[in-house]
Amino acid sequence: MATDPVRWGILGTANIARASFLPGLRAAGGSAYAVAGRDPARTAAYAAEQQIERVFSDYEALIADPRVEAVYVPLPNSLHLTWAVKALEAKKPVLCEKPLGLDAAQVEAMTAASARTGVPLWEAFVFMFRPHFETVSGWIRDGAIGPIREVDSRFSFRLRHTANIRLRPELGGGALYDVGCYPVHLASLLFGEPGDAAAVLVVRHTGGVDETISGSVAFGARRLLFSASLNGPSDTFTRIQGENGAITMTNPFHPGDGDQITLTRGPEGETTVVSAGDHLPSFAAHIAHIGRVVRGEEAPCLTAAETSAATSVTLDVIRRAGGLS
Repeated sequence: MATDPVRWGILGTANIARASFLPGLRAAGGSAYAVAGRDPARTAAYAAEQQIERVFSDYEALIADPRVEAVYVPLPNSLHLTWAVKALEAKKPVLCEKPLGLDAAQVEAMTAASARTGVPLWEAFVFMFRPHFETVSGWIRDGAIGPIREVDSRFSFRLRHTANIRLRPELGGGALYDVGCYPVHLASLLFGEPGDAAAVLVVRHTGGVDETISGSVAFGARRLLFSASLNGPSDTFTRIQGENGAITMTNPFHPGDGDQITLTRGPEGETTVVSAGDHLPSFAAHIAHIGRVVRGEEAPCLTAAETSAATSVTLDVIRRAGGLS
C-alpha cells in the first residue's frame, strides 16, 4: 500500500521555499500542508499560489497543529535557533536552512535540543543526499585520489535587490553565512574535523555585512581555499585534490542536467567524466529521506548532530579571522 504523504509545515514565505523546497517536496511525494507568516494577506496569497491547505498567522500555531508532521525553517538566520528548537520540543522533525546557527554555541544548543527530545534535526545542505555526492564519496572511499590534501571551492552570485535580507547584519546576513557555508561544510565533511586557523579577506557591503569573502582555512596539514560573494558572477566550481589525483565538480551543491564531475588519477592522468544531474529538484532526495524517517521506514542519517558541529566551529574560525565576530 502507498504511504500517506508526510504533512509539512513551512515557517514563513521565503523565496527559497517557493523556488527550491516546494518543488522538491512535490517530487518527493510529500504534502505542503501549512504555512505561517507575519503578514496575513501575503501568507494567504502565498498559500493560494502554492496550493497549501492551511494558513496560520503565527509560527507557534503552525507548530502546535497536530496534523503537521515535519517543519521546514527557511526564516532569516537570526531566527533559526528559536524556531527550530520550538518545533523539536513539539516533537516535529525539522529541516532548517543553512547556516543552522549563527555560531557554534547556537548549533550546539540546537543539536542538544534534538538529542533531548529524541527528534531529528537536519541542516539543509541537500547536496549530501544527491547521487552525484555518493559517486564522489565512493571514489574517495575507494582511494581513487589518495588522501585528500586540499579543497578549492567557490560559490558566488549577484544579488539584484539592495533590500534583500542577506544584506542585513541584524538578521545574520552576509556572503559567508549565505553561500560561503557550502564550501566550509563540504570541507568539514571530507576532512572529518573543524578548521583550526584561517587567513581571510573581506569586502564589506555598505550595510556592514561581508559582501565578498575569501581565504584559506587549515585543517591540520590540509586546507580549504574558498571564496564566496553576493556580488559576483554565478560560480560554484570545486576541486578536491588528493595525493594521487583530483575530483572536479562544475556545481557540487545544486547540480543540473548539464553539470559534470570529473575524476583524474594516476601518473598518466586517466580521466573519468560523469553527469552530476539526476533530473530531480535539489531538495527532493533529502525530503524523501525525512519522509521515510517520519514513517518509520528508515533511520535518520546525515543529521545536524552528525554533520553540523564541525562546520559551525570552522565558520567561527573564519569570522574571527575576518573581523566579523
